[in-house]
Amino acid sequence: MRRAEKKNKLSFEKVWLLFQETDRKIRQLEGLFTGQWGKLVEALVKGNLAEALRERGINIDGTYQREQKFYNGREYKVDIIAKNGKDIIPVEVKTTLKVDDVKNFLKTLKVFKKVFTEYKDKNIYGGMAFLRAEEDADKFAYRNGLFVIEVKGNTAKILNDKKFVPKKW
Repeated sequence: MRRAEKKNKLSFEKVWLLFQETDRKIRQLEGLFTGQWGKLVEALVKGNLAEALRERGINIDGTYQREQKFYNGREYKVDIIAKNGKDIIPVEVKTTLKVDDVKNFLKTLKVFKKVFTEYKDKNIYGGMAFLRAEEDADKFAYRNGLFVIEVKGNTAKILNDKKFVPKKW
């Protein structure tokens, strides 16, 4: 083998390092994309949430995004909180809703008043908003007393039927 060929030959270790660096950069880009996509979906839900809840008899006077607290060494985040003087509706927003997402949010709702102490004397309801649902996660959310909110186009719509009674946490 000529000297120039030996110089340009990549070892397995060099190729592996290049692969790892490329993989890291792809993950960074994926995180940026999904983060921005999630913020867009949150904005679509927030823009119509108060009106959708008013149609269900819950008059909302404000919506707030990305509330975050720490409790017992764990971080708790809520994508959107809709509220009035007595009712608080935390809403988890997902582009693709899965049953595990609902289960995780139900765990958050169980400790919500302990974590978000400013709401300890309020009526707490919950909602799951999404673009697409898999595994019948929307039905699972409904059966667990959550508002089921679908994003379509530039609006959000509550899918629960009129006989639905939300669970109070």
